[in-house]
Amino acid sequence: MSLKVVALTGGVGGAKLAYGLSQVLPPHTLTVIGNVGDDFEYYGLHISPDLDTVMYTLAGIVNPITGWGQNNETWQMKTMLQTYGEDVWFGLGDRDLATHILRTDWLRRGYRLTEITLHLAEQLQIPHTILPATDDRLRTMVQTVEYGLLPFQEYFVKHRWQPIVSDVSYDGAETAKVSPEVLEAIQQADLIIICPSNPILSIAPILAVQSMRELLMSRSVPTVLVSPLIGGKAIKGPTDKIMRELGYIPSTIGVVQFYEGLLDYLIIDVADASELKTVQELYPKLQILQTSTLMQTIDDRISLAQYVLACLENEEIR
Repeated sequence: MSLKVVALTGGVGGAKLAYGLSQVLPPHTLTVIGNVGDDFEYYGLHISPDLDTVMYTLAGIVNPITGWGQNNETWQMKTMLQTYGEDVWFGLGDRDLATHILRTDWLRRGYRLTEITLHLAEQLQIPHTILPATDDRLRTMVQTVEYGLLPFQEYFVKHRWQPIVSDVSYDGAETAKVSPEVLEAIQQADLIIICPSNPILSIAPILAVQSMRELLMSRSVPTVLVSPLIGGKAIKGPTDKIMRELGYIPSTIGVVQFYEGLLDYLIIDVADASELKTVQELYPKLQILQTSTLMQTIDDRISLAQYVLACLENEEIR
């Protein structure tokens, strides 16, 4: 029997590791649970940026330069909106638009976001499962010093994540429920992986879903985190910036503190080897492994995925 893997992810970095896992694991053995805290409505369309990023990445059609959106995209609609005088701060490509039109139409017909995501992934011939963390409304809200409370996309895209952050909340989390599909995937998983995504903006919205954290902690299978930091810095995006602003040390120690109680294994980059002893002293039960976690090429993604999966072999040996 092939092992079943669940990966929690959001953003470009997480999608890269999810891609590596999808290339290594047999078909239908990987379930990627994606962040929906980034979801929002734009010109009447329901946009799910993180779900789309992982979907396009696993389908092999993502823009290889940006890590989001579709490759060979065109922008005629955006150009026409600007001709009409619109301030188009969020780029919707013409190919990408088809995804949002269908998703919005099917949501209005009463289909769940899970059902829609499964259908889109199937049409893109993705041999693994992509699930939203919840079918219910959950939105990441960012309290900033300069602009007050902002929906995530306004903070991240419109203001290019430059405002100083004083708080982050997850609107709707108190009523958002784990879907039956997510529940089944986690209950059947042999290994749970937290991808190198922003802890506060990408993974925390997943953990904020009612009973999600408890569900993950109730499993006796290993949970592995790939640190999103290398040398205390994010490869892309505001992970280290927002950790610092919210009082977390932007380091391996800070990341482990954020996920305290969830982890069995931590994989860090060799550049952070100097922190290993301190982290091990603070968390003696945590198994810490070192490798190169920088994913610049397809081969890098696959190599890291293979290394992460080896954690299960280590668990079986212990």
